[in-house]
Amino acid sequence: MSRTKQSAEKSREKTLWRVALAGLMSSTALSGVAAAQEENEIIVTATKRAESIQDIPLSIQALGATTLEEHGVSSFDDYAQLLPSVSYQSFGPGQAQVFFRGVSSGGDGLHIGSSPTSSTYLDDTPVTTIANTIDIQMYDINRVEALSGPQGTLFGASSLSGVLRIITNQPDPSGFAAGYEAEANVFTDGGAGGSFQGFVNLPVRSNIALRAVGWYDRDGGYIDNTPASRTFTLGDGDPSTNLTVDNSDLVGEDINEVETYGGRAAMRIDLNNHWTSTTTVLGQRQQVDGPFLFDPRVGDLEVHDFLPTSNKDEWAMISETIEGRIANFDMVYSASYFDRRVESAVDYSYYSVAYDSFDGSNYTYFPDGSGGYLDPTQNANFTDDYTKETHELRVNSPAELPVRVTAGLFYQRQTDYDQADYFIPGLASVPADPQSALSVIPGLGDDVFARRLEREDVDKAMFGEVSVDILPTLTLTGGVRFFQAENSLTGFSGFASAAADPLTCLPTSSSDRPCDNVFKSFEEDGETYKLSLSLDVTDDIMLYGTYANGYRPGGANRRAEIPPYTSDTIDNWEVGWKSTLFDNTLRFNGAVFYQIWSDLQFGLAPPDYQGVTFIFNAGGADITGIETDFSWVLGDLTLSGSASYINAELTEDFCNYDSSGLPTDCAPYGTQLPVQPPFKGTLTARYDFTVGSWDAWFQGTVLNQSGTRTFLLDSDYANVGRTEAFTTLDLSTGLEFDNSTLEFFVNNVTDERGILSRNTSCATYLCGPVARSYPTQPQLMGVRFSQDF
Repeated sequence: MSRTKQSAEKSREKTLWRVALAGLMSSTALSGVAAAQEENEIIVTATKRAESIQDIPLSIQALGATTLEEHGVSSFDDYAQLLPSVSYQSFGPGQAQVFFRGVSSGGDGLHIGSSPTSSTYLDDTPVTTIANTIDIQMYDINRVEALSGPQGTLFGASSLSGVLRIITNQPDPSGFAAGYEAEANVFTDGGAGGSFQGFVNLPVRSNIALRAVGWYDRDGGYIDNTPASRTFTLGDGDPSTNLTVDNSDLVGEDINEVETYGGRAAMRIDLNNHWTSTTTVLGQRQQVDGPFLFDPRVGDLEVHDFLPTSNKDEWAMISETIEGRIANFDMVYSASYFDRRVESAVDYSYYSVAYDSFDGSNYTYFPDGSGGYLDPTQNANFTDDYTKETHELRVNSPAELPVRVTAGLFYQRQTDYDQADYFIPGLASVPADPQSALSVIPGLGDDVFARRLEREDVDKAMFGEVSVDILPTLTLTGGVRFFQAENSLTGFSGFASAAADPLTCLPTSSSDRPCDNVFKSFEEDGETYKLSLSLDVTDDIMLYGTYANGYRPGGANRRAEIPPYTSDTIDNWEVGWKSTLFDNTLRFNGAVFYQIWSDLQFGLAPPDYQGVTFIFNAGGADITGIETDFSWVLGDLTLSGSASYINAELTEDFCNYDSSGLPTDCAPYGTQLPVQPPFKGTLTARYDFTVGSWDAWFQGTVLNQSGTRTFLLDSDYANVGRTEAFTTLDLSTGLEFDNSTLEFFVNNVTDERGILSRNTSCATYLCGPVARSYPTQPQLMGVRFSQDF
């Protein structure tokens, strides 16, 4: 890996690669990626340069196009299981919060709460949004890059724990290409599904190329809603005041179906020999019906739902990248606009059951004026309208020089219009009941609690990294990012009592809310640093040590008396290795790390605030671990895998407090952080052989992960419980002939009911007894056919 050992043939080849890549646009570099991968070399852009993954002193795992195809990856859940340092909690497709290296407090995902601890990029564009990560259909994808640890220098805000990058295939003017893929599948004890997707790469002229991609995917369901009833009581002992309701209208089998469709089009124009413009437009619509968490008390993959559950996720993005050279310096300007709307409904009815259990509260007693009683079941609907505008200008000095510089400017403005309605149908039309503790909010129909909040986050930064070859085999890299973050929150949040107070709820020109009682803003600035030293022990072995820190911006809380929360930070010390051994047949990489998480942001609901959650900076944590990945070609047999062992625990007591400052619930020093399994690993064996004149293969993949703590605070954890360790096995076999591939697969062969997370739709002290589990997909069988032209 030495840059100057010209006497070594391998070093000369790598130097030529570096020089060539420095002179090409990143879109042109992608055409070299395939060639490099054929020689067991993976080119990534994690450092905002095109470099071999083996030359980067950074813990990064890359899933190339071949790996994604061999594992049948089509969604977030599919590739997340192949990344050992990645964990997540989810309510279903498009509803996951992603974490690296155990950097999770379990309190993320609030619509007006903290930004995510990790960021997601689509090509050069950040698509991270508050609450949930987008779940793009994984077709015609060049690779997935998972950058573990804080990436504050080059990627900035919300790269506190790591960065997930999805890199698409780019237009190629060198020739025509097209292909399609069709799949049919069925859950052994569930519904059927399938997909059809295709692409075309069309050279329009010698300097213009268009690449268009489209997809349609329908997933069958596997969760059943079984019959149930419940009785609400007034508590006065008179059975005539009871009201019994059932879920007969929603009973059904395999109710959690998903429909996803969308497309992408990219146009590349080579303006001259040095400048290229690439414009990309893409969008996706995903409709999720039914719950993806089941209730173990009811039965395996069963629920008792009394209200419909759904999630509609629509997003679109347009981006422009201009790349070129001035003298020997590469210049890149990228801009994007991202728009996303998410509409969801959850079964919030168990909150009504909890209200009913409060003796004498009369939360659920609503006379309908006709001698009967209104069904008190509370509904909850949520809508988020996100926008994100980004701009980045950066420059790279020549890669072949002993001193290399990457520097840039970054601007991002993102908004979220958060609309939440908690309501009891028909409540506004019945006579007011002085015995009831709940009443409707004027102008908002049947709402008993509502949010109409406009959030804006602005991030500005300037950044730079410098790499210096101290010796031919020793390189020092340093980086810094100066940032400024602004957060504002305005609108309405609260019960009817909040809207009725003219001193705190002021008139508004907006017609969608009764008044405004939230006027909060917060600003902060600072810097993050990186320092790395790498040593080429031989041409095939590199050792490195890195210190890096990262941040997540702070923000404003809703209530006037609750102070804002500031950024939390991570300091990361890491020692790693990159090695290519046994005549390039074995690639073995890994890292050992120690991280200090300071002032971690956490959502708490103080007992005196009617269950409303606020964000606080509370406590710290230490995280230690090791992560590795390898690929070993043994003739016709290829073994590959990855694993991590992570220990993440609090370094001080972590408590919830009431308004008087007294602790009400604590997680003591040494408590394990939630969500991240201590161990997670995958192992794949693939055997290639021939059948006549056809190429064939057989592949098996084993995933194992340990159990997890579900919540940080002891009371929440006691109410919900933990997940247990599990192991799954996927098998596939297939043939390749005449540019076509036919594959048969069985996922989760043993139908293992692995639980990825456990959660509730309301506060755990109310809904803990009815907590639900998010499982791995049950046994799925299918056939897949693809053809390239």
